[in-house]
Amino acid sequence: MYVWNKPFVLGLVIVFGILEVVFWFTVSGGDGSQLQTRTIFWIVLNYFLLLIWVFVWMYDQARCRGKNIWIWLVPFFIAPVPTLVGFVLFLQRRIC
Repeated sequence: MYVWNKPFVLGLVIVFGILEVVFWFTVSGGDGSQLQTRTIFWIVLNYFLLLIWVFVWMYDQARCRGKNIWIWLVPFFIAPVPTLVGFVLFLQRRIC
């Protein structure tokens, strides 16, 4: 099933980027962070665990389709969200 389309995925990446910029400006303010240290810890921990879960999902999807997952490993560690978008669009392209 082809539920992902390029405008939708690009919109999600743009929204993610905007939220990431807002987060970093909130954390690195001039007078001190407006976020508690424990809040930042939980955000980073959840992001890290989400990356592990997403990579396991990518591994499973690639294995089911007979594709090689290991070529996606280095780009995933450098930029996880754009790599995930590329991976999803790559696996869901029409083969016909």
